[in-house]
Amino acid sequence: MINVMIVEDDPMVAEINKQYLAKIDGFLLTATVHSVADAISFLKNNDVQLILLDIFMPGKQGLELLTYLRKNDLEIDVIIITAASDLERIKKALRYGVVDYLIKPFEFERFKTALIAYLEQTRMMDKQDSLSQQELDNLLLHREESVISEELPKGLARDTLKQIWDAIQELKQQPFSTDEVANVVGISRVSARKYLNFLKDLGILEVKVIYGTVGRPVYQHEFNQFKAHLIKNFL
Repeated sequence: MINVMIVEDDPMVAEINKQYLAKIDGFLLTATVHSVADAISFLKNNDVQLILLDIFMPGKQGLELLTYLRKNDLEIDVIIITAASDLERIKKALRYGVVDYLIKPFEFERFKTALIAYLEQTRMMDKQDSLSQQELDNLLLHREESVISEELPKGLARDTLKQIWDAIQELKQQPFSTDEVANVVGISRVSARKYLNFLKDLGILEVKVIYGTVGRPVYQHEFNQFKAHLIKNFL
Protein backbone atom coordinates (compact mmCIF):
# COMPACT_ATOMS: atom_id res chain seq x y z
CA MET A 1 0.00 0.00 0.00
CA ILE A 2 1.13 3.55 -0.75
CA ASN A 3 0.72 5.92 2.19
CA VAL A 4 -0.92 9.17 1.10
CA MET A 5 -1.31 12.55 2.76
CA ILE A 6 -3.83 15.12 1.52
CA VAL A 7 -2.80 18.75 2.02
CA GLU A 8 -5.86 20.89 1.33
CA ASP A 9 -7.30 23.82 3.30
CA ASP A 10 -10.84 23.54 1.89
CA PRO A 11 -12.67 20.82 3.89
CA MET A 12 -15.12 20.10 1.07
CA VAL A 13 -12.37 19.62 -1.53
CA ALA A 14 -10.35 17.55 0.94
CA GLU A 15 -13.36 15.27 1.46
CA ILE A 16 -13.85 14.86 -2.30
CA ASN A 17 -10.18 13.93 -2.72
CA LYS A 18 -10.53 11.50 0.18
CA GLN A 19 -13.58 9.83 -1.40
CA TYR A 20 -11.88 9.64 -4.79
CA LEU A 21 -8.78 8.07 -3.24
CA ALA A 22 -10.90 5.46 -1.42
CA LYS A 23 -12.19 4.21 -4.78
CA ILE A 24 -8.71 3.23 -5.99
CA ASP A 25 -6.98 0.11 -4.66
CA GLY A 26 -3.38 0.32 -3.54
CA PHE A 27 -3.54 3.57 -1.57
CA LEU A 28 -3.93 4.24 2.15
CA LEU A 29 -4.83 7.70 3.42
CA THR A 30 -2.67 8.37 6.47
CA ALA A 31 -3.61 12.01 7.10
CA THR A 32 -5.54 15.01 5.87
CA VAL A 33 -3.98 18.32 6.91
CA HIS A 34 -5.00 21.87 6.13
CA SER A 35 -1.72 23.78 6.06
CA VAL A 36 1.91 23.40 5.05
CA ALA A 37 2.98 23.75 8.69
CA ASP A 38 0.77 20.81 9.71
CA ALA A 39 2.08 18.78 6.78
CA ILE A 40 5.71 19.33 7.79
CA SER A 41 4.89 18.45 11.38
CA PHE A 42 3.21 15.20 10.33
CA LEU A 43 6.07 14.21 8.02
CA LYS A 44 8.61 14.40 10.87
CA ASN A 45 7.08 11.37 12.57
CA ASN A 46 5.20 9.49 9.85
CA ASP A 47 5.95 7.59 6.67
CA VAL A 48 4.36 9.07 3.53
CA GLN A 49 5.10 8.11 -0.08
CA LEU A 50 2.67 10.42 -1.90
CA ILE A 51 1.22 13.86 -1.18
CA LEU A 52 -1.89 15.27 -2.88
CA LEU A 53 -1.02 18.94 -2.59
CA ASP A 54 -3.02 22.13 -3.03
CA ILE A 55 -1.15 25.35 -3.81
CA PHE A 56 -3.41 28.14 -2.52
CA MET A 57 -3.57 27.91 1.27
CA PRO A 58 -3.42 30.31 4.22
CA GLY A 59 0.11 30.93 5.45
CA LYS A 60 2.74 29.05 3.46
CA GLN A 61 1.56 27.94 0.05
CA GLY A 62 1.85 24.47 -1.40
CA LEU A 63 4.95 25.16 -3.48
CA GLU A 64 6.79 25.99 -0.26
CA LEU A 65 6.11 22.45 0.95
CA LEU A 66 7.46 21.17 -2.35
CA THR A 67 10.61 23.26 -1.81
CA TYR A 68 10.93 21.87 1.72
CA LEU A 69 10.75 18.26 0.47
CA ARG A 70 13.46 18.79 -2.13
CA LYS A 71 15.81 20.79 0.12
CA ASN A 72 15.62 18.06 2.76
CA ASP A 73 16.03 15.24 0.21
CA LEU A 74 12.76 13.61 1.27
CA GLU A 75 11.84 10.86 -1.17
CA ILE A 76 8.16 11.74 -1.30
CA ASP A 77 6.22 12.10 -4.54
CA VAL A 78 3.72 14.89 -5.09
CA ILE A 79 0.62 15.28 -7.23
CA ILE A 80 -0.56 18.87 -7.38
CA ILE A 81 -4.34 19.37 -7.12
CA THR A 82 -5.09 23.07 -7.41
CA ALA A 83 -6.96 25.90 -9.10
CA ALA A 84 -3.61 27.49 -10.01
CA SER A 85 -3.36 27.35 -13.79
CA ASP A 86 -0.77 30.06 -14.42
CA LEU A 87 2.31 28.96 -16.28
CA GLU A 88 4.77 30.28 -13.70
CA ARG A 89 3.48 28.00 -10.93
CA ILE A 90 3.06 25.04 -13.28
CA LYS A 91 6.66 25.35 -14.51
CA LYS A 92 7.99 25.67 -10.97
CA ALA A 93 6.06 22.57 -9.87
CA LEU A 94 7.38 20.60 -12.84
CA ARG A 95 10.95 21.73 -12.14
CA TYR A 96 10.58 20.32 -8.64
CA GLY A 97 9.53 16.98 -10.08
CA VAL A 98 5.81 16.67 -9.38
CA VAL A 99 4.30 13.42 -10.62
CA ASP A 100 1.20 15.07 -12.07
CA TYR A 101 -0.66 18.38 -12.03
CA LEU A 102 -4.48 18.44 -11.81
CA ILE A 103 -6.31 21.74 -12.29
CA LYS A 104 -9.60 22.17 -10.43
CA PRO A 105 -12.30 21.42 -11.27
CA PHE A 106 -11.57 17.96 -12.62
CA GLU A 107 -13.50 14.71 -12.91
CA PHE A 108 -12.84 11.44 -11.12
CA GLU A 109 -11.50 9.76 -14.28
CA ARG A 110 -8.65 12.30 -14.48
CA PHE A 111 -7.86 11.73 -10.82
CA LYS A 112 -7.96 7.97 -11.36
CA THR A 113 -5.63 8.22 -14.36
CA ALA A 114 -3.05 10.10 -12.29
CA LEU A 115 -3.19 7.70 -9.35
CA ILE A 116 -3.16 4.45 -11.34
CA ALA A 117 -0.32 5.66 -13.55
CA TYR A 118 1.64 6.53 -10.41
CA LEU A 119 0.84 3.15 -8.86
CA GLU A 120 2.00 1.24 -11.94
CA GLN A 121 5.17 3.30 -12.18
CA THR A 122 5.95 2.70 -8.51
CA ARG A 123 5.38 -1.04 -8.78
CA MET A 124 7.61 -1.32 -11.83
CA MET A 125 10.38 0.68 -10.17
CA ASP A 126 10.17 -1.43 -7.01
CA LYS A 127 10.50 -4.80 -8.72
CA GLN A 128 13.28 -4.03 -11.21
CA ASP A 129 16.86 -2.87 -10.88
CA SER A 130 16.97 -1.47 -14.42
CA LEU A 131 14.68 -0.56 -17.30
CA SER A 132 14.94 -0.88 -21.04
CA GLN A 133 14.47 2.23 -23.17
CA GLN A 134 11.02 1.02 -24.20
CA GLU A 135 9.95 0.45 -20.60
CA LEU A 136 11.22 3.88 -19.62
CA ASP A 137 9.45 5.51 -22.57
CA ASN A 138 6.20 3.84 -21.55
CA LEU A 139 6.57 5.31 -18.08
CA LEU A 140 7.62 8.80 -19.08
CA LEU A 141 5.85 9.43 -22.37
CA HIS A 142 2.67 7.41 -22.44
CA ARG A 143 1.93 6.41 -18.86
CA GLU A 144 -1.75 7.39 -19.13
CA GLU A 145 -2.37 5.02 -22.03
CA SER A 146 -2.25 1.97 -19.79
CA VAL A 147 -5.35 3.12 -17.92
CA ILE A 148 -7.39 4.33 -20.89
CA SER A 149 -9.85 1.89 -22.38
CA GLU A 150 -9.85 1.42 -26.12
CA GLU A 151 -13.65 1.17 -26.16
CA LEU A 152 -15.67 4.25 -26.99
CA PRO A 153 -18.32 5.32 -24.47
CA LYS A 154 -21.84 4.17 -25.22
CA GLY A 155 -23.52 6.31 -27.87
CA LEU A 156 -20.33 7.27 -29.72
CA ALA A 157 -19.37 5.78 -33.10
CA ARG A 158 -15.82 5.29 -34.38
CA ASP A 159 -16.65 6.59 -37.88
CA THR A 160 -18.15 9.80 -36.52
CA LEU A 161 -15.22 10.26 -34.16
CA LYS A 162 -12.91 10.02 -37.17
CA GLN A 163 -14.89 12.78 -38.90
CA ILE A 164 -14.77 14.91 -35.76
CA TRP A 165 -11.02 14.33 -35.52
CA ASP A 166 -10.49 15.35 -39.15
CA ALA A 167 -12.51 18.53 -38.53
CA ILE A 168 -10.39 19.36 -35.50
CA GLN A 169 -7.23 19.02 -37.60
CA GLU A 170 -8.64 21.73 -39.88
CA LEU A 171 -9.63 24.04 -37.02
CA LYS A 172 -6.92 23.43 -34.39
CA GLN A 173 -4.71 26.40 -35.25
CA GLN A 174 -6.96 28.60 -33.14
CA PRO A 175 -9.77 28.10 -30.57
CA PHE A 176 -12.95 26.72 -32.15
CA SER A 177 -16.56 26.29 -31.07
CA THR A 178 -18.90 23.30 -31.06
CA ASP A 179 -20.89 24.93 -33.87
CA GLU A 180 -17.81 25.16 -36.08
CA VAL A 181 -17.09 21.45 -35.69
CA ALA A 182 -20.75 20.54 -36.25
CA ASN A 183 -20.82 22.58 -39.46
CA VAL A 184 -17.64 20.97 -40.84
CA VAL A 185 -18.83 17.43 -40.09
CA GLY A 186 -22.49 18.03 -40.96
CA ILE A 187 -24.01 16.77 -37.68
CA SER A 188 -26.10 18.39 -34.99
CA ARG A 189 -24.56 20.62 -32.36
CA VAL A 190 -25.74 18.24 -29.63
CA SER A 191 -24.01 15.27 -31.29
CA ALA A 192 -20.80 17.21 -31.85
CA ARG A 193 -20.73 18.25 -28.21
CA LYS A 194 -20.76 14.59 -27.06
CA TYR A 195 -17.63 13.83 -29.06
CA LEU A 196 -15.89 17.04 -28.02
CA ASN A 197 -16.63 16.30 -24.37
CA PHE A 198 -15.11 12.85 -24.82
CA LEU A 199 -11.94 14.39 -26.25
CA LYS A 200 -11.92 16.90 -23.41
CA ASP A 201 -12.06 14.07 -20.87
CA LEU A 202 -9.01 12.51 -22.55
CA GLY A 203 -7.16 15.81 -22.23
CA ILE A 204 -6.88 16.24 -26.01
CA LEU A 205 -9.06 19.33 -25.86
CA GLU A 206 -9.15 22.11 -23.29
CA VAL A 207 -12.36 24.10 -22.95
CA LYS A 208 -12.92 27.71 -22.00
CA VAL A 209 -16.32 29.34 -21.58
CA ILE A 210 -16.75 32.73 -23.24
CA TYR A 211 -19.65 34.78 -21.91
CA GLY A 212 -21.10 37.31 -24.32
CA THR A 213 -23.51 40.11 -23.57
CA VAL A 214 -26.42 38.38 -25.27
CA GLY A 215 -27.39 34.73 -25.67
CA ARG A 216 -25.85 31.51 -24.40
CA PRO A 217 -22.17 31.17 -23.46
CA VAL A 218 -19.80 29.94 -26.16
CA TYR A 219 -17.51 27.00 -25.43
CA GLN A 220 -14.14 27.51 -27.08
CA HIS A 221 -11.98 24.42 -27.57
CA GLU A 222 -8.19 24.48 -27.72
CA PHE A 223 -6.17 21.57 -29.09
CA ASN A 224 -3.56 20.00 -26.77
CA GLN A 225 -0.93 18.54 -29.10
CA PHE A 226 0.84 16.78 -26.21
CA LYS A 227 -2.19 14.51 -25.67
CA ALA A 228 -2.97 13.96 -29.36
CA HIS A 229 -1.35 10.51 -29.36
CA LEU A 230 -4.19 9.19 -27.15
CA ILE A 231 -6.67 9.29 -30.04
CA LYS A 232 -4.99 6.30 -31.68
CA ASN A 233 -6.67 4.08 -29.07
CA PHE A 234 -10.05 4.85 -30.61
CA LEU A 235 -9.62 5.43 -34.37
